[in-house]
Amino acid sequence: MSDFEFSVGGYNIKGWMVAVAVPVLSTISGGIYFTYDALNRFYDTEAAVEEVLGVVSRVQTLEQAIQDNDVRGLNTKLSQLSTNMQQILEQQKLLLDLRSKIDKATTITDGLGDKLDTYDQEIDDIWKAYDSLVENPLK
Repeated sequence: MSDFEFSVGGYNIKGWMVAVAVPVLSTISGGIYFTYDALNRFYDTEAAVEEVLGVVSRVQTLEQAIQDNDVRGLNTKLSQLSTNMQQILEQQKLLLDLRSKIDKATTITDGLGDKLDTYDQEIDDIWKAYDSLVENPLK
């Protein structure tokens, strides 16, 4: 290979130069490819990190919303609501009992009204009879 020689563009290139240049150029091209691949991976990783940061931002927003809504305090509020509902149900039962008593009292008083009208009429009749006896006593 040492006696191999060729001419390109007026330059004489010897075989040993080719033997040295091919591995050097191969190493340089491999380095360029590795750098290109590493750079693309870096950009892909950077995009993934930005996506993860976006997810972190959304998670922080959700955490803030949960804190704003006081989810932890819901349990105590639910127990208070349960207690209030029980009290309301008890009061409703009491009201229904009172309503039935009022209905019974209404039916009783409605019947009394008719009887009182009858009694008033009878009392008026008795007074009229008394007045007529006073004016015209029995002889």
